Amino acid sequence: MKQNTPFSPEAVAALAREDVARALAEDVGAGDLTAGLIDPAQQARARILARESAVICGAPWVEAAVHALDPQATLTWHVPEGGRAEANQVVLEMRGRAQALLTAERTALNFLQLLSGVATKTATYAEAVRGTQAQVVDTRKTVPGLRLAQKYAVRTGGGVNHRIGLYDAVLIKENHIAAAGGIAPVLRRAAEVAAQASFVQIEVETLAQLKEALEAGAEMILLDNMDLPMLRAAVALNAELGARRPQGPAILENSGGVTLEGLRALAETGVDRISIGGLTKDVKAVDFSMRFEAV
Repeated sequence: MKQNTPFSPEAVAALAREDVARALAEDVGAGDLTAGLIDPAQQARARILARESAVICGAPWVEAAVHALDPQATLTWHVPEGGRAEANQVVLEMRGRAQALLTAERTALNFLQLLSGVATKTATYAEAVRGTQAQVVDTRKTVPGLRLAQKYAVRTGGGVNHRIGLYDAVLIKENHIAAAGGIAPVLRRAAEVAAQASFVQIEVETLAQLKEALEAGAEMILLDNMDLPMLRAAVALNAELGARRPQGPAILENSGGVTLEGLRALAETGVDRISIGGLTKDVKAVDFSMRFEAV
């Protein structure tokens, strides 16, 4: 399986600038009427405080928001990207034009609170499976227009990205199987486009379907909404049949109805990956505040 890597420092910086440009256009429009009351030459210091414990994520977006309005502003991070801030800890100090800092405030905080929320939740789930072979994986259930930002946040929190979109991997679901005439035919068809995909995965709901997929050569299989006894049986079947396959056992991923309370038990069945839409869909924003001081 090839891993998508759209998150080099340069790519993240460019992504942040694009996201911030849209957000500032939405928020500022023709101009910030309130910040216009401030002397353009006035300088200010600002501090961002975390009001609760959180994994910090979104520094490139904060920097892009501030520097879009004041390229000369200085930012000093006291908690690095991916580090954990404690409640009431100063995360960032900035100095620049007061107008720019005031105008950038909401856009910067919006990105910081959302992405830190995703990273913090992901870190909690990743910690729950520590010591098992299971990885915590995201899905395409993301905020429209912010998918890459949220998937970056999942990585920052210690999770693993599933496919980025429909264009980079093949995930064969029940309707695809039905339309193609069965598991074996659809996997043969998928092999023809495999070179263009980071992976080919097929979804199964029963042990009989799992057996058929393994015998047809599937290398990555999604186990949909299976209970714990069935998951354990699936892992055992994969090991048994995989020992007879040239490519060995398939990568098994569990999906559907995953909760934090039940996550450890799922991981202990022996599956390789557990996909959780809630990492990016049901996100509680982290509480941050910004304090200003004219200088």
